[in-house]
Amino acid sequence: MKAWKEVSPEQWTENAFTLIGKEWMLVAAEKDGRVNAMTAGWGGLGILWGKKVAFIFIRPQRFTKEFVDAADTLSLTFFGPEYREMLGYMGRVSGRQEDKIQHEGLTVLHQGETPYFDEARLALIGRKIYVQDMKPECILDPKDDAQWYEEKDYHTMYVVELEKVLEAE
Repeated sequence: MKAWKEVSPEQWTENAFTLIGKEWMLVAAEKDGRVNAMTAGWGGLGILWGKKVAFIFIRPQRFTKEFVDAADTLSLTFFGPEYREMLGYMGRVSGRQEDKIQHEGLTVLHQGETPYFDEARLALIGRKIYVQDMKPECILDPKDDAQWYEEKDYHTMYVVELEKVLEAE
């Protein structure tokens, strides 16, 4: 197990567009003593209600959604480039079929009640503060609706207040 240090969000200087959009992240939560995670490449970081937040999007058919819905907290973990294949696998395979975390040899750690992964280089620990299902009538450009929601499986948006930013030492 590696050492982790807490940093303030103001000290953290990585580019959110690169982290989320290009490198991807694992969204992890715990339900009934079991941890599940999925790869995500949509989301962001910012300020809402004077709080430092992250926001993510999960489709209704994703198994991880059940875990995120059941938990008060979740983690967003980011990995080095050597974990790209693992991130692809975690995004393709459902936790309903197998224990993806065990299959990929990931080590689950906890920050309080929130799971995250020792193999990561960065972990954002957050508490849900807002949840909303996306609605087709709110998508202003019909091309986006057609391109991203052919099956009409609209995402749920989760906003989480960042409680801790942890960096691997």
